[in-house]
Amino acid sequence: MTAPDGPAARPCVFGTPDSVYVRIVRLTLAEKGVDHDLVPVDPFAPEGLPPSYGERHPFGRIPAFEHDGFRLYETGAITRYVDEAFAGAPLLPAEVRARARANQIISIADSYAYRALVWGVYVERVEKPAQGVPSDEARLVGALAEARQCLAAIAALMAGAPYLAGNELSLADLYLAPMVDYVRQAPEGAELLAAHPGLAAWWARMAARPSLNQLGLCAA
Repeated sequence: MTAPDGPAARPCVFGTPDSVYVRIVRLTLAEKGVDHDLVPVDPFAPEGLPPSYGERHPFGRIPAFEHDGFRLYETGAITRYVDEAFAGAPLLPAEVRARARANQIISIADSYAYRALVWGVYVERVEKPAQGVPSDEARLVGALAEARQCLAAIAALMAGAPYLAGNELSLADLYLAPMVDYVRQAPEGAELLAAHPGLAAWWARMAARPSLNQLGLCAA
């Protein structure tokens, strides 16, 4: 779990490749054209987290991040650091209202969509059955209602733009994409997405980006 040393060290992301928030960080690095190392850390492993991981993330979550000896945790801080520290097209709009819109959608994804789309719909309808565990149908019904509200709110904020916060890709798109990639695997989730043509077109646009394919997202 040690990051490479030296001034030219590649950034290290600590976590698991299937984690939504690890994927957000890795998508951000990929969109900036930055190679990185993924250091395996699984908070759900039977043996728990490595004792030393608390030095990287005192709350025991993933991802954690290191670049040239600079350590960070919290996905919002990491992605904004990556955006500002590395060359490439900026991932937050320069115009103040567009930037506020991007940050608003990021907050919606964090506060509401992640829980409903991933833990509520995907886990209950896809992951549990795949593991031979019965779905909690009551939880699924509640999650679908929340997911419906989240997607409707985000579709309305898009206002017909090709990306979530305007005409250019932003961190907002990179936050929502891993969540949509999961929820669409549930039949009900795919139906929710299809109910919003603008969001469905956005997802097709995102699914074609090399960064998502590089991380193994968008698989059938």
